[in-house]
Amino acid sequence: MDSFKRNIIITGGAGFIGSHVVRLFVNKYPEYRIINLDKLTYAGNLANLKDIEDKPNYIFVKADICDFGTIQELLVRYQVDGIIHLAAESHVDRSIKDPFTFAQTNVMGTLALLQAAKLYWESLPEKYEGKRFYHISTDEVYGSLGAEGFFTEETPLCPHSPYSASKTSADMIVMAYRDTYKMPVTITRCSNNYGPYHFPEKLIPLIIKNILEGKKLPVYGDGSNVRDWLYVEDHCKAIDLVVRRGRNGEVYNVGGHNEKQNIEIVKLTIATIHQMMTENPEYRK
Repeated sequence: MDSFKRNIIITGGAGFIGSHVVRLFVNKYPEYRIINLDKLTYAGNLANLKDIEDKPNYIFVKADICDFGTIQELLVRYQVDGIIHLAAESHVDRSIKDPFTFAQTNVMGTLALLQAAKLYWESLPEKYEGKRFYHISTDEVYGSLGAEGFFTEETPLCPHSPYSASKTSADMIVMAYRDTYKMPVTITRCSNNYGPYHFPEKLIPLIIKNILEGKKLPVYGDGSNVRDWLYVEDHCKAIDLVVRRGRNGEVYNVGGHNEKQNIEIVKLTIATIHQMMTENPEYRK
């Protein structure tokens, strides 16, 4: 086997946030082998990673995080010492229609990864030394943000949808593995991401798509829900920082200090597209 300083599995690496994380690690750390593990569901797209697919430190594996046997085999084959876990079902409306899939992927998938890592790492002479499970979560585990203030790492968990409940459950299982088995873990909880390769079911890309296609603009309720917005590449830099310097057992909130009501985001998107079309007539074609 080729010699790499670290061997890291990134789950969900063909998705929106995951593809940015994979690209960052592959390009920044040529001494790391990056194994992109993705099931390639509707939101996964390998075209997001065409620019790095031939890099010598990059491998793609099509697999389901719930497939315990496959995960075990990959851990052993590539001598994995780190798992950055992003794979998840992540759309609130979909979770309301199909809560079973969200529980299966987000809860049981996380459990399968943790147990496979536990069995492999505990079989090694050095056991957990130099190993870490990095769980990428969401600020939706905290519930709704009020008109003022911020979520902190001490904010009580208060999920309100099958999606956020499944992510909360995953967070607690991760911490249970730390407390019960002494597995080294960290958790990051991010706010709403936006940026390139965003799947168009999410608010900003959906609004852009509907504007360009002349369709109605969907707004949940009266649009007063407040969320913090974070540029995806800034989120990736935070994940990189936690991988390099994060403390075992710590939870890190990652936000953009950019709290806005949904209706503000819709109006800002409309204004931005209007400005772009006014200043660049070719965009109208």
